[in-house]
Amino acid sequence: MGLLSWIIVGALAGWLASKIMGTDAHMGAIANIVVGIIGAFIGGFIVGLLGGTGVTGFNLWSILVALLGSVVFIWVVRKIRG
Repeated sequence: MGLLSWIIVGALAGWLASKIMGTDAHMGAIANIVVGIIGAFIGGFIVGLLGGTGVTGFNLWSILVALLGSVVFIWVVRKIRG
């Protein structure tokens, strides 16, 4: 997957995760992209442990995997911050 695809998937997944987790007002566009890209790695790891394939390109499955990982990432960060 190319760099532009990672940025687009990351931005979309990070934005959706921030909406789901209620942190959208605290995050800007760059934070959404970073959360989404980190979430793609986390989601790919989780799905890989379950026997599936992670982020495979610019498609709905990859966005869902990145969204899962982004929600987990935001949840962990919230727990650490208190």
